Amino acid sequence: MSATAMAAAAEAETVIALPDIEVTSSPIFTRPPATQGPGVNLAPLRSAPPGLAPIITQSFAPITVAPKVEIERNTPKTLGEALADKPGISASSFAPGASRPVIRGLDSVRVRVQENGIGAHDVSELGDDHGVAIDPMAADQIEVVRGPATLRYGAQAIGGVVNVSNNRIPTFIPVSGYSGNITGSLANIDKARDLAAALNTGVGPIALHADGFVRRSDNYGTPAGVQANSAFFSQGGSVGSSYLFDQGFFGVSYTHFDADYQIPGGQSADEKTHIVMRQDKLQAKGEYRPQSGPFEAFRLWFGATDYRHDERGLDAAGADAIQATFKNQELETRIEAQHAPVATDWGALRGAVGVQAGLRSIGTSGDAGGLLGPALNRSAAAFVFEELELSKTLRAQAAARIDKVYWSGQSAAFPSDDLWNGTDPVESGARKNFTPHSFSFGLLQTLPQDVVASLTGQYVERAPTGVELFAHGAHDASGTFEIGDADLKKEVAQTIEFALRRKEGALRFDGSVYATRYNGFIYRRLTGVTCGDDFASCGTPGGEFRQTVYSQTGANFHGLDLATQYDVMEIGTGVFGVDGRYDFVHARFDDGSNAPRIPPHRLGGGLFWRDGDLFARASLLHAFAHTQTAPLETATPGYNLLKAELSYTHRFSEDSGAKALTVSLVGNNLLNSVIRDSTSFKKDEVMMQGRGIKAAMTLQF
Repeated sequence: MSATAMAAAAEAETVIALPDIEVTSSPIFTRPPATQGPGVNLAPLRSAPPGLAPIITQSFAPITVAPKVEIERNTPKTLGEALADKPGISASSFAPGASRPVIRGLDSVRVRVQENGIGAHDVSELGDDHGVAIDPMAADQIEVVRGPATLRYGAQAIGGVVNVSNNRIPTFIPVSGYSGNITGSLANIDKARDLAAALNTGVGPIALHADGFVRRSDNYGTPAGVQANSAFFSQGGSVGSSYLFDQGFFGVSYTHFDADYQIPGGQSADEKTHIVMRQDKLQAKGEYRPQSGPFEAFRLWFGATDYRHDERGLDAAGADAIQATFKNQELETRIEAQHAPVATDWGALRGAVGVQAGLRSIGTSGDAGGLLGPALNRSAAAFVFEELELSKTLRAQAAARIDKVYWSGQSAAFPSDDLWNGTDPVESGARKNFTPHSFSFGLLQTLPQDVVASLTGQYVERAPTGVELFAHGAHDASGTFEIGDADLKKEVAQTIEFALRRKEGALRFDGSVYATRYNGFIYRRLTGVTCGDDFASCGTPGGEFRQTVYSQTGANFHGLDLATQYDVMEIGTGVFGVDGRYDFVHARFDDGSNAPRIPPHRLGGGLFWRDGDLFARASLLHAFAHTQTAPLETATPGYNLLKAELSYTHRFSEDSGAKALTVSLVGNNLLNSVIRDSTSFKKDEVMMQGRGIKAAMTLQF
């Protein structure tokens, strides 16, 4: 590097500092909320400046953030798509409308998806073909939380929490009286057309919010041609209102979501299988901060949801008909109390206690919908977080949680070899209850050069879910015949993780190494047998469904997540820099076999240039071939993913009525590589999208 470049880098080292990004992963807040009374616009910072990696240093939990500017630039269809290029995170990518985040090789029931602290309340964790009823275009920010903070939400978040933050329950009134945004995008690879809008306003102490979106795309293109039966449609919106006062707020929102998306690959494409989804959701949230007393704050969350989707396809007569129906009705509430700081001989002690409860009724029906009979789930939990400030540079945290989980449903007694023996499995009512205990600890140390180190450990117990216990039939859209086990025990995970992070200066990074030991790891095991619509057909030739059995064994997971960014020099009015990333996870069972559907090693990097208004980046991500496969699983070839991004923001004068207009252009898979996803059940049948270009525009007012 030249002397001039080194001098520029040294100068950048002293001036570059990423602003604090507010996240909601911990119940312990050291500053007041963003609601200090009507007419004061103190909305939380939701976006990192374009081009600056959002790095959270003062959290015990590893947190990955997708800021709003990034979401608006890429306009992803699903949460999986929105997060798939983050270190340690991939996507299930079963279909354009069904792509959940996969965190460090864990998905479905081990990854909790929520909106503003309340669960998504859909059935996306029951099958890879099921979409999440939250659209990324409604998000102000998407947070992925791993580690100790997940105990706030439950042992079902053993792999992590994906939290979508937005202002659907408004927490501020804009100073100007109103604010909002309109975002639209077009793409050539699937002829996607997306449009979303949001408005925030208020009258007196009453804050108001409204938003809506609609998006549609056709079958997408691949390097081998058009991927049949891959079209997508969704629409929805929300209205919300809050009462703001000097010591807090209370608000409610109503949200509606519709989707109709197709399932590509194999027989699903031949039968034109598609899922028609609908959800209605009521949420409430509030906070009260007393002026004195032993507690600093009381917080409340509540959600009530009615969800249904129909899995449709061609019947024997060639007409579009309902093959299966999934229904889910759910209630959830959480209450937290944060106590005032307590002076101790070791330092100031801050903490919070909370309780959480849920009620869920779920079931399937239809000719190909015998997967899960009516099942009822009741749960209750209590948790505590305590944080001790040992010095100005060292903090310690401990947390504990106890759950009580009840399941009732229809259990089926299958033969030991999972093959028909001349009689149908005997079904009977079953009741199961579990009492998972979990706890965690953490140390957070500030080091020289603005580096922050953390060491965390967890012991988490997870109760089996209804589908793991009671599944006993065909699942049409996913092409599986699933068999549960009512005798499954609690799953236990013991994790230790070390992280180093730096968000200031020219060199910024976020890296974690971790290891997890599972006792009683629950997974879907492919048996190599195919089935028809009923159990009597299992093992006979020509079955359209792959038989899977929920099994339990010991397992070891370990891996690394790393993201770096370096500002090399100033060029013109902006900064030129480089970034890099690497992640992997190894997962092996106690018998020496590999866990199924694990993401590959991924190594990538790029070049970027940014100033206050213009951002440009080109990056290349190499996914290595995944050959550490589970029994009956095929290897996945590696690929190279080249991506280019360009965005420009024009800022209007204060009296114009508009704040800014941002236009962006994103080119994805520019090498037109053949990409198959090792985490997908359908990777051998379905390719990911080929070379495509998307244009997007956002108007802020």
